[in-house]
Amino acid sequence: MCGRFVQVINIEVIEQQFAIKNGPAISPEDNYNVSPGDYAYVISSDHPDELVRYQFGLTPNWAKKPMYLFNARSEGDHNKDNDKAYSGEAGIIHKPSFRKPIRSQRCLVLANAYIEGPEKEKLNFPFAISMKSNELFALAGIWDSWTDKTTGEIVHSFAIITTVANEITDRIGHLRSPVIIPKGHEKKWLNANLPLSEVVELLQPYPGELQKAEPISVKIKNPKNKGKDLLIPVGETITSDSPPVKVTKDIKLQGMGTRKKRKDPPEWQRKLF
Repeated sequence: MCGRFVQVINIEVIEQQFAIKNGPAISPEDNYNVSPGDYAYVISSDHPDELVRYQFGLTPNWAKKPMYLFNARSEGDHNKDNDKAYSGEAGIIHKPSFRKPIRSQRCLVLANAYIEGPEKEKLNFPFAISMKSNELFALAGIWDSWTDKTTGEIVHSFAIITTVANEITDRIGHLRSPVIIPKGHEKKWLNANLPLSEVVELLQPYPGELQKAEPISVKIKNPKNKGKDLLIPVGETITSDSPPVKVTKDIKLQGMGTRKKRKDPPEWQRKLF
């Protein structure tokens, strides 16, 4: 699953990297612990040239009440064992909550990092996974609009698509990874008329050798904690060449020092401190 991510807004970088114009009503706000229910900035298929602010946690248009579906499995109900070698059908295209959005309501979820933990310990042992280049990247998202019949309010919301583990999430013992749209394919993903076969081709694990994982404060587990200090690394960096992480009973990294060790933030964070 991918239930937390980091979004540090730099309008100039976003405009240049994603060829958009700043939305007229955008007042940028950074969020170092985007959690389900929070609002975050995305680029959607219905507004492909500007930033829009949607709620993290998708509610289908037909729902009677908010549902907050924050992840959508690319395999749908298939591959329940999260087999990394799975090559079967993309079951997401048949799921009632996702079959319309995956066809025509897609979005780019802008992120500086996403937060994962080992399958057993989860966010009791969190890692911030980012690009080795420290660049902003786009998670593959789908969106929908839901109308609250009691108030008339229209809520635009999104979910992040996940797939099997890549090399970096596998190293930290997590069985899933979010789909990341490769550079040069962002406009393709936003094209509402893209053939479904080409949409499905993009639902692949991102190359883990381009990423790094850094152990961070367990305080990020609480969605109310939003401070940038949550992201200060507390141990050594993990790459796709690192041995699998092992967690001892006192939650230490074997062979990597203890969690008491503090390091300077990575380059993309350093200007924030």
